[in-house]
Amino acid sequence: MQEELYTDGISEIMVSGTIVRVDLMSLSPTERDASNFPKKVFRQRLIFSAEAFANSVEVMQNALQGLVDAGVIKRTPSRETPEHTSANPGSERSGSPAPSFQRPPNVSTNFR
Repeated sequence: MQEELYTDGISEIMVSGTIVRVDLMSLSPTERDASNFPKKVFRQRLIFSAEAFANSVEVMQNALQGLVDAGVIKRTPSRETPEHTSANPGSERSGSPAPSFQRPPNVSTNFR
């Protein structure tokens, strides 16, 4: 039997030359941060060549698109991207700042 590893997401991606290191993390069941959210705990590191990483990203993008197409995940545009501003062409910007967004504690930080 192959060993399996559960992860809540990726905590960091480091690129050094042609090597890409991806740190996997899980949310601690016992430790909390100052905001009372579970702390991120390092679990394991994946090490790729740059080419293997690029191929893996393509596979994950295809998987993500399949989840979106199936209605499992609903994508929302980021506030920083031009797609978001073009989604509301008739809206006018006021001088007031955008409302702040508070992420629910049970949502992965990898889906923004």
